[in-house]
Amino acid sequence: MDELVPLFVKIGLSEQKAKDTAKNKKLAPTLETVIDEAKVRDSGCEKEVGILLYSLATTVTKGATEHIPFIVSKIMKGDLKTTDQVSAAIKFCEEGFNADQFDAATGVGITVTPEQITAAIADYINTNKESIVTNRYKTLGPTLANARKIEALRWADGGKVKNEIEAQYLALLGPKDERDAPQKKKKEPKVVKPSPNAKSTPSETPVDLTTKVFFEGELGKLHKPGGNKQIKPELMEEHLKATGGKVVTRFPPEPNGYLHIGHAKAINVSFGYARAHNGVTYLRYDDTNPEAEEEQYFTSILETVKWLGFEPFKITYSSDYFQQLFDLAVKLIKKGLAYTCQCTGEEINACRGGKDHGERRACAHRNRPMEETLDQFMKMKEGRYKEGEVTLRMKMDLENGNPQFWDLIAYRVLYTPHYRTHDQWCIYPTYDFTHCLVDSFENITHSLCTTEFRQSRESYYWLVDAVEIYKPVQWEYGRLNVTGTIMSKRKILKMVTNNYVSGWDDPRLYTLVGIRRRGVPPEAINNFVLELGVTTSQSTIEVQRFDTKTREYLDKTAPRLMAILDPIRVVLTNVADDYLEECIAPNKPRDPTMGEHKIPFTKVFYIERSDFREVDSKGYYRLAPGKSVGLLFAKHPVHCTGFKKDDKGKIIEVECTYENQGEFKKPKTYIHWIAESPKHNSPVKLDEVRIYERLFKHDNPETVEGGYLNDINSHSLETVKGAIAEVGIYDHIADWVKKTGGKDKESMRWQFTRTGYFCLDKDTEFDTELIKAGKVKEGIKTLVVNRTVSLKEDADKD
Repeated sequence: MDELVPLFVKIGLSEQKAKDTAKNKKLAPTLETVIDEAKVRDSGCEKEVGILLYSLATTVTKGATEHIPFIVSKIMKGDLKTTDQVSAAIKFCEEGFNADQFDAATGVGITVTPEQITAAIADYINTNKESIVTNRYKTLGPTLANARKIEALRWADGGKVKNEIEAQYLALLGPKDERDAPQKKKKEPKVVKPSPNAKSTPSETPVDLTTKVFFEGELGKLHKPGGNKQIKPELMEEHLKATGGKVVTRFPPEPNGYLHIGHAKAINVSFGYARAHNGVTYLRYDDTNPEAEEEQYFTSILETVKWLGFEPFKITYSSDYFQQLFDLAVKLIKKGLAYTCQCTGEEINACRGGKDHGERRACAHRNRPMEETLDQFMKMKEGRYKEGEVTLRMKMDLENGNPQFWDLIAYRVLYTPHYRTHDQWCIYPTYDFTHCLVDSFENITHSLCTTEFRQSRESYYWLVDAVEIYKPVQWEYGRLNVTGTIMSKRKILKMVTNNYVSGWDDPRLYTLVGIRRRGVPPEAINNFVLELGVTTSQSTIEVQRFDTKTREYLDKTAPRLMAILDPIRVVLTNVADDYLEECIAPNKPRDPTMGEHKIPFTKVFYIERSDFREVDSKGYYRLAPGKSVGLLFAKHPVHCTGFKKDDKGKIIEVECTYENQGEFKKPKTYIHWIAESPKHNSPVKLDEVRIYERLFKHDNPETVEGGYLNDINSHSLETVKGAIAEVGIYDHIADWVKKTGGKDKESMRWQFTRTGYFCLDKDTEFDTELIKAGKVKEGIKTLVVNRTVSLKEDADKD
């Protein structure tokens, strides 16, 4: 299809988009047909016209296909000027074409003046003024969406409408201020000190994200409940009666593994869209493959959904509907739209045209009599066939260019006991048969899925219409991929099984349980996903961008703590052995709402080994012989006078004087430190500090010679022993246990000053009752912390 690329570029597509379109076996021929109808194959056209032609090719429905020449003629005449008009034209042609009524239905010849836009928006804002003044810019997203429904603005220029709304908001409310910003001060304590049953909710993400993203772009154009045409009108009546006209979505994971970062987008889209429209969302386990499903996956999926801040309306299982699905399979057979097939997988593939999708042909069983098919299907149910011996296939359309119409398998024989139904069934429906039917049973209004299911949309509609039940609408968006990782469940399982990682929750993985264990807050994940937007484009995001979003959130919410990974002893030679200062350390500098804690400063303290050099050098501002350096939160700097080494030449002690006499000289830099003070239980021993780096060496491990396992970074985990922390850690942990009961250890997060962001690992052991009783030191058995993400700045920067 390479010869189509220059043709598509001629109508204004970018080189990359033209290549992607040419590869699409369904879209490419449709777009070529549209271009030929427009008679611009040789000459090309203006980009604005090309956008309309491309919009027609990508959105035209089967029912409107025969009217493509007419719609194209209207575009080329200039009658249809916007993609909204093209969409209206497709819908009009699909519902019953009448040339005399076309112009009125599609806004041809209608011009909406700037004055009319201004008046219509002013009227809307005046009607809703009380709510807008109260909620300010939080209402901007819904207003933009509702403006599309104002009759006077039906054919107005969308950009001009948006500009007018924003101008009138500015005139009414003034510029955005702190009232329109995320409520940081209310939400931050939830991260540092969550309540016992606290749930992170999407409301903790910026308000403009959780509203605007679902009211703008393609999501903003989705139909309202009741707007999807049915094969029988009474089906919609029953549907609306059942739902009350609410938006109903679903998140339907297969319980054959743990969810990953890509699923975070799916969860946010399905739950977020329903929430934005005051609707509900089902969590539905797609449990039709008993060979791959385990209890641990069911449990983890629900926990993860709730951890991200979403509460399912109902928790259902595809297996809840096994009998209904079976009954519809029988109905399909009786209508002559299904047949039992005894072909092998190789024979089925050959009949479908082989790997090159060549000429297709019906198999020997396709025209089997209905009675015989029904008899064999019953025998399948009774367990009278071996696995793989016979399947039930849907009789679809082998001539259709879409592979999803090539007589898909509806049922197969499996003798593996099911997690829920045990040995009640030995035949199981496939995804292609199950998914759309269960969407219908649950009255889903918007079946939101990723673009790899685009070709499935037509077969989805075909099946629900074939069995004459309510038809939801499927809409696809681009899936989320992140560089430098593997998200295939099968490949992750291989790494787990062969001990390349410690488990599905290894913090180096981008499973959501792994990300959670690494200490990434759910709010940071939601923010990351929503800021990317929801479009039909597939996105591959650099992992550094995810780290940046995590770092931004933690910078605002995590308390600070001084910790030292590689301590070196410092002795002050000019103070008494019992010298003691009480220093005040803020839990977060410049944010008094986070509180403060006391730390001791004594004759002996520890600094990071990297903060001392035997020989000074130009541009180095930390401690060296003959130099002074400031100590965070201490009153005076210290001056290095010497150091000691052991018999192997390793520095074991630095000698300094405390510059607490004479005129104070502000040091050029400050370093962190931890005092030695047994009566204060200082320093606090950290049993393990786990420093995680990227698991793979390259952005795309799949492309490495020998496969992804050859790309594993052997230095992706460094376990540090001998690290210490200052006594503020006791206050933080005590407060956190008091608020949470010590649950969800990863929610105890810090910024270790000048080092990075860290959290408690689940391997930490403590006695919550002792800690609640004030005996924090005695209550803590082991302290294990994970690095969530490094600081933005280079940790080795001088």
